Amino acid sequence: MATSGVIQREPFSSLQRNTLILLFLSVVINYIDRGNLSVAAPRLSVELAILPQQLGVLHSMFFLTYALFQIPCGWLVDRFNVNVVFAAGYALWSVATGVTGFASTFTTLVVLRLLLGAGEAVAYPSYSKIIANTFAEHQRGFANALIDAGTKLGPTLGTLIGGLIVSHVGWRALFWIVGFLSLAWIAPWLRAAPPARGRSSEQPPSPPIREIISKRAAWGTFLGLFCINYAWYFLLTWMPYWLVKERGFTMDRMAVFGSIPYLAAAVGSTFWGWLSDHLIRKGHAPSKVRKSFVVAGQLSALWLLAAVFVPSNTLMIVFLTIALMLMTLTSSHWAITQRLAGPVAAGKWTGIQNFFGNLSGVAAPAITGFIVQRTGQFYPAFILVVVVILLGACCYGLLIRRVDPIEWRTSH
Repeated sequence: MATSGVIQREPFSSLQRNTLILLFLSVVINYIDRGNLSVAAPRLSVELAILPQQLGVLHSMFFLTYALFQIPCGWLVDRFNVNVVFAAGYALWSVATGVTGFASTFTTLVVLRLLLGAGEAVAYPSYSKIIANTFAEHQRGFANALIDAGTKLGPTLGTLIGGLIVSHVGWRALFWIVGFLSLAWIAPWLRAAPPARGRSSEQPPSPPIREIISKRAAWGTFLGLFCINYAWYFLLTWMPYWLVKERGFTMDRMAVFGSIPYLAAAVGSTFWGWLSDHLIRKGHAPSKVRKSFVVAGQLSALWLLAAVFVPSNTLMIVFLTIALMLMTLTSSHWAITQRLAGPVAAGKWTGIQNFFGNLSGVAAPAITGFIVQRTGQFYPAFILVVVVILLGACCYGLLIRRVDPIEWRTSH
């Protein structure tokens, strides 16, 4: 059903284009860094004698600080210059990645994964704040989709190039190369980022956290993101290990074929974002467009079951590719948050939402490691993933009635 009018298409300004390019590059690097451990795991686990359950703990340590720092980071980006806050977090996570290449004990890896999570926690509150301030409603679907595409292109490049580096040079070189070279991003960001200020007397006050969490729609996004992320973090942390240890791939074959589903997801996310904005520009209600895309993307996780149970590795890659490409329909979920929260609350809301959403990053790797070590199989873990993400479809479909901007009460 269409609304009353067609929105005139506005091209992105040069500032918007430069901002999107730099944010896209940052999220690609972000997801390469957080996924390096999973790519290095088949070799690293042998050299350092790390068991599957310990690998699950290492993955979870990243998400522990990543989740815990979301709310403080949301407060920071709403109060101070988001560009500087983002650059500081970026520097911390890049250095933590590079230093991981020197690690020789399980304890050292735990500490560095905790630091990596603390640094990366600033990313999504910053993305949401910048996009809410810099892009109009009918531009945010594509802007958020491009960020989401970066979360898929990062694992694509990390799996492909990272897997080849590990295969031919060693796992330590992967962390050194990616961590230290990525620091070069900071200078152009500080030069070309959009104007940003902390709270001033000219801005409406940001609502307190207690007001945000009192909203039913907020809990729809909090719980819904937990379920979406459970599936993605399961794949990000365990898919390379699964392909090598259970499906019999060599490191080189894992690098090539394991990157294909993520590449398809990156393309799919960009297309779905463009399509959702296109439908809104044509007059369709943003509420129906955004919710329909997110729920359809979660239901598409059923394709994962086809991938895991088919005996042919070729068909497995085909089904996995279809699953990931369709699951990126969920990229509209950040546009939902930004529309509901508005610019004054986008940072805090995103911080709280990402806190809940990334508790799944603590849960999924650890639970999967436990399941695999106890059963010796990945089938039960895949089934659990699908059940969780289907529950997420219920959260977005039932708890969020309409995706309309919330009128905030006067706050501190």
